[in-house]
Amino acid sequence: MTETRIFDLFDRFRANPGTVGRFKLAAKEAGKWKEYTSQDYHQQANLVSYGLLALGFKKGDKIATLTNNRPEWNFMEMGMSQIGVVHVPIHVSLLVPEITYILNHAEARMVVVSDKSLFQKLSKVQDEMPMLESILTFDQVQDATHWSHITSIGIANAAKLEIQLEELKNAISEDMLLTLIYTSGTTGTPKGVMLSHKNIMSNTISSAKRQHLNHNHKVLSFLPLSHIFEHMVSYQYQYLGISVYYAESMSSIAADIKELQIDGFITVPRMLESVYEKIISKAKTLSSIKRSIFAWAVRLTNRFEPYRKQDFFYSAQLAVADKLVYSKWRQALSPNISFIGCGGAALQPRLARLFWAAKLPVFEGYGLTETSPILTVNYSQPGEIKIGSVGPILEGVTLKIAEDGEILAKGPNIMLGYYKDPEQTAEVIDEEGWFHTGDIGQIEDGKFLKITDRKKEIFKISNGKYIAPQQIENKLKESFYIQQTMVVGENQKFASALIIPNFSALSEWAKKHKVHFQSHAEMIKMPQVIKHFEAEIKQLNKKLNENEQIKKIILLADEWTPTSGELTATLKLRRKKICEKYQEMVEAVYATVHTKKAAKVRVKSNK
Repeated sequence: MTETRIFDLFDRFRANPGTVGRFKLAAKEAGKWKEYTSQDYHQQANLVSYGLLALGFKKGDKIATLTNNRPEWNFMEMGMSQIGVVHVPIHVSLLVPEITYILNHAEARMVVVSDKSLFQKLSKVQDEMPMLESILTFDQVQDATHWSHITSIGIANAAKLEIQLEELKNAISEDMLLTLIYTSGTTGTPKGVMLSHKNIMSNTISSAKRQHLNHNHKVLSFLPLSHIFEHMVSYQYQYLGISVYYAESMSSIAADIKELQIDGFITVPRMLESVYEKIISKAKTLSSIKRSIFAWAVRLTNRFEPYRKQDFFYSAQLAVADKLVYSKWRQALSPNISFIGCGGAALQPRLARLFWAAKLPVFEGYGLTETSPILTVNYSQPGEIKIGSVGPILEGVTLKIAEDGEILAKGPNIMLGYYKDPEQTAEVIDEEGWFHTGDIGQIEDGKFLKITDRKKEIFKISNGKYIAPQQIENKLKESFYIQQTMVVGENQKFASALIIPNFSALSEWAKKHKVHFQSHAEMIKMPQVIKHFEAEIKQLNKKLNENEQIKKIILLADEWTPTSGELTATLKLRRKKICEKYQEMVEAVYATVHTKKAAKVRVKSNK
């Protein structure tokens, strides 16, 4: 059996009896997990199909969703896909003008939002969206049409539309447009990435071959389903019969993991960094002896290599560290975890080693929305993982490194193109069919891809040397006192860094050194704090070559989030927006340097 369209997964469920009784899609309702079987899933999808047909929707129409993760998202996408209606999932963290742009650009006829807040926001601007006929809600909201309106109409029309639905499904090819996913716009206006059934199903099946979980396992889903990573992986789970539980909220993730004793999840580096910070923070409450043991256990992870045979002494140390320290970390999460998929940005190798040593294996992968998304991924076999890389190339995908270092890709997972934008499409897919990723990379050991930076993010300093900011930023974040950072300095004599401290750690340091403050804004201006960060940077600079070294820092009392606009929904830096926001501060730093130099020249000439 070959699944070429996403709704072929229903046939796969029926053909694999082992998954029928075990597979679940679940979310919390009124504090309790409500589970849907594969039969429930199929029935709900069919009702959506019938309801939309009865409402006059046809192949090629667009329906958007703007919601947190929930089973109803799957019901809607599957129901749409069976009749050729195109799904436009939108990040809930986007601002109203961005959402309005996407709905207008996609020409969406309907949008289903999660809650009252989003309903009210969109209702106020509905007049600005002439193609939008209706706004429905997944939650029960006063004066709003509930999404069950669609399935209710489906129930009433099921008998007369059953044959038509089968005819429509049979007419849908694997090359038909399935979804429009708008890029998060790190560099400008979002682009609508057109992905077909084949794009996503080819990636689903190839990546599933590298997944060791099966229908006996369950995972937690919390990255936005509106992002291609969680979107595609949700079908990987379904293909393998893995049960999917949707986190109640971002703040409930740890509690949900522990309650469900889940076996795995996918995430982004920033979240793993946050887990690490919490682990380190809790260690500070331990007694002196326990803190020493904890610090030793953490240092021990620095030379861990997955699947590598360790010498007897190191293995014995790991066993002791596991009993005293690492096992406590697993118990705080779930002792069953054997899969943590990670993508979206580079993970610090020291963190990957730490999680692996603690038997919380992290598998880094790489891809883009335009590639559906996975191009490469590490996986759980000896010789198939290398920390610091994003893994071997996925089956069916072809990669090559261009002369300038850019990664080029071919395969059945490459997008159809950008919606209504043939010029932009031609810019990234050349005449030979190679997709230009915009990332710079290299192949190590003949098989492992390593990403070194974004082509558009690399900049020159005034001596003509190139700076790759991501690599430097990852080095800076090795400091426990640095939570977020961005490297700047294009066309300047040296690189500088915007730094948002880890205020929890910094407050502990300030308490220890008797530095008193009223607010974070006051703290970062104190000479002792500035000297502390300068000393941190001095140590970190030893790991960088001369041109990469950070000469000046700007401490900030802000927090960068998707809501405030500095991060994308997947927590990547929106560099352009950050540069604009802090332009005056950055210019002032370099202006001070130039002024000091000019003053020295004047003094010298006066002599």
